[in-house]
Amino acid sequence: MKEVIISTEAVNSYGTRILTAGIDIEQYKRNPVLLWMHRRAWDGQSMPIGKIDNLRVEDGKLIGTPVFDQNDDFARKIESKWESGFLRMASAALELTEVNADPALALAGQTRATVTRSKLVEVSIVDIGSNDEALQLCGSDGKVLKLAAGEDAPALPLLKLSDSEPSPEDTAGETEENKNNKNKKTTAMNKEQLMLLGLPEGASDEQATAALQLMKTKADNAETLQLAAVTQCVDQAVADRKILAAQRAHYIELGKAAGAQMLADTFKTMPAQRKPTDVLNLSHQSAPGAGGQPKTYAKLSEVPQSERLTLRKEQPAEYMRLYKAEYDVDCPPLSE
Repeated sequence: MKEVIISTEAVNSYGTRILTAGIDIEQYKRNPVLLWMHRRAWDGQSMPIGKIDNLRVEDGKLIGTPVFDQNDDFARKIESKWESGFLRMASAALELTEVNADPALALAGQTRATVTRSKLVEVSIVDIGSNDEALQLCGSDGKVLKLAAGEDAPALPLLKLSDSEPSPEDTAGETEENKNNKNKKTTAMNKEQLMLLGLPEGASDEQATAALQLMKTKADNAETLQLAAVTQCVDQAVADRKILAAQRAHYIELGKAAGAQMLADTFKTMPAQRKPTDVLNLSHQSAPGAGGQPKTYAKLSEVPQSERLTLRKEQPAEYMRLYKAEYDVDCPPLSE
């Protein structure tokens, strides 16, 4: 049988998250019912459709193995889709027993208080997880909480997103005029902020958070691309001997501040550095009488008169070759 992750500590579509360590599963283990879509009846079919075996907590996740009732036709249909991979999600119905609105417990995108303690009521196979019929949260009175954006839910309050946001106690003694003035100022600021984020007036906090996260992602991606371009430019400069390898880190930091294009333009104006051996070799090659190949002649008459005696003494074989080329006869033996 396939195991399934029933609950994690990630932020769900309600804007809250459940701490796995705080889920009480002892009562559920005594009656580990498995339902379909958190319902005790479905088109006249009896429930449950099975049970959960091997329920446990691992790495912050609540995990179990669905076992389907083989004597229930509807349960066998769900099992068939489960084993075939057409259904792949399970969901927990949790009764909240303790929540904490401390922002330090909140993750990115979270808008409501963190559920620190809860009680597992039942587990369901679901078609789409973490929607209105998947993850179910119930208050201490057993009623399902409705957590649509803007709706009041005292059992799971919205987070106080800013330290400057006044509490009800802070505003108890204020006049209506003061409250209205503050509201107008806050509304004007919100409109300006929403406009900068490219959001329409009246956008929700969740939409604003998503827009900010998108902006951060784009900025991070741009920074990564910029660093890659700067690094490539510096490495090419090292290869071209414009700078020393020991200067690589310095120029990468310079490129981060000035930009890859500015750095590339700077390197274009820098001459390649020469090794001391290159300078010595160049000096030898440019020295008088150095670097050129010895001049060759086709016949003896081409050799300057001042060089013939030296050629005869130092290169007798070449002298004899040129002699024969000049007179078409072998050169007589050369004497000292």
